[in-house]
Amino acid sequence: MKVALLLLNMGGPNNLGEVKLFLNNMFNDKAIIGAPKWVRKLIAYYIVKNRLSQAKSNYEKLGGKSPIIKYTKELVSSLKSKLNIDVKYIMRYTPLYASEVLADLRDYDRFLVVPLYPHFSTTTTQSSLDDLFDAARKLGISTEKFFTIKYYYEDIVYNKTIVKKIKEALGDDDASEFELIFSAHGLPQSIIDKGDLYMKHIKQNVFYARKELLKEGVNFYKTHLAYQSRLGPIAWIKPYLDDKLKSLQKKKVIIYPIAFLIDNSETKYELDMEYKEIADELGFEDYRVASAPNKEIDETIIKIYNEMLIASSDK
Repeated sequence: MKVALLLLNMGGPNNLGEVKLFLNNMFNDKAIIGAPKWVRKLIAYYIVKNRLSQAKSNYEKLGGKSPIIKYTKELVSSLKSKLNIDVKYIMRYTPLYASEVLADLRDYDRFLVVPLYPHFSTTTTQSSLDDLFDAARKLGISTEKFFTIKYYYEDIVYNKTIVKKIKEALGDDDASEFELIFSAHGLPQSIIDKGDLYMKHIKQNVFYARKELLKEGVNFYKTHLAYQSRLGPIAWIKPYLDDKLKSLQKKKVIIYPIAFLIDNSETKYELDMEYKEIADELGFEDYRVASAPNKEIDETIIKIYNEMLIASSDK
């Protein structure tokens, strides 16, 4: 039996020439902008027109491409070496697309699908799954061959990895001298109001991560949750990260990017650079950003893969 493990993520520009493609695909996604297609195209056009120059400038500071590609390839290599199976990554908004990857896998018997989003949202997990299944149908691949997991933020191996990355950022320093902020990518409040589970899952993930921190005796002065990456004049979920930074009593902080398994422009540019400028203006003595799990999430994925393999064999 031929089995493939498919990892789904949003993607990012492989070069500066793909920045416009990335933005166009993202803002034309009906899961991101829930408007009629012609309205969505018009909105996307104006967003891309206004953001393109700045977005390119941001990616230039990251070496001309998104770091998500490099870290994802490292994760794939690690999983291949440990599982000895075919492991492929599929991006939603930039190559490699679902249609490209599945075209070479038509004769496979089973696909185990792990979104690289530990929390479920219609804007991420569901959008990627819908795109995957649409590509499969167009290629004549039965969707009955696909077995998926929609979230795994409560997984203990995953939460222990979070703690490991936080401890790496802390080093030998005293946690009680720092405040810890779990920073998650924001969403418009309207999406949450429609029943999207993302905010609920993020809050529960913070609970589990805090629990693991306490088990390991890592006691920060205070821990917080905040949201980054808002866009436009509409209401987004709160508290906003910049407001949270202003409210801290300690001037030493560690940020953990809890919404991301793989480092990308939101972590390496937005958190590492933009929010650091805000922290510097606020007089912070110490501002640190913990890295995302990156290839160290492999143990969590291996555990999920083995569980899915057993479950799919029973069907």
